[in-house]
Amino acid sequence: MSEAIVYVVDDDASIRKALSRLIRMSGLDVETFPSARAFLDRPSIDRLACLVLDVRLPGPSGLDLQAELASGGTDIPIIFITAHADVRTSVLAMKGGAVDFLQKPFNPKELVACIQGALLRSREQRAERAESMELERRLATLTPRERDVLMLVVTGKLNKQIASDLSIAEKTVKVHRGRVMEKMQASSVADLIYMTQKVGLV
Repeated sequence: MSEAIVYVVDDDASIRKALSRLIRMSGLDVETFPSARAFLDRPSIDRLACLVLDVRLPGPSGLDLQAELASGGTDIPIIFITAHADVRTSVLAMKGGAVDFLQKPFNPKELVACIQGALLRSREQRAERAESMELERRLATLTPRERDVLMLVVTGKLNKQIASDLSIAEKTVKVHRGRVMEKMQASSVADLIYMTQKVGLV
């Protein structure tokens, strides 16, 4: 995953240095930050990424940063690290979508494994976003009538029923249906159902 980057946010300079060395030895790019604010102020880069995040930080905490990223729609996978673990904090972190929660001192191999898992999740998230964007693009090519037909097709209605519902000829429904299949690049009704579910239409 040479195209990936690991961000580290920890207020301890010695830990940032040690983690930076460990991550680079694993063949990954790394960038470190001393605070949540410094991380948020970084220039945005479109890459596979994960975040190794200390819980206790000066200013906004690691949990605060997690919440801010989530509210802004940033779904970067997070691995929390802390020297002050408690059940409540770990539960909040995991409920917020954290990939892992490691207590210092941790096994370096364990952290590297967590990072690899987080980057895999990042790759999957990017693939899902790309698929959703492509499906939205295809939907945008449909005319209003074709969209009406699509929404009735995915409910399982037959052409005759769709014609009745829309007060149009059955032959016209067949034409619209064919165009929907072509524009959506679907080979079956099951494909259409999946696509409309994927973009939240049904």
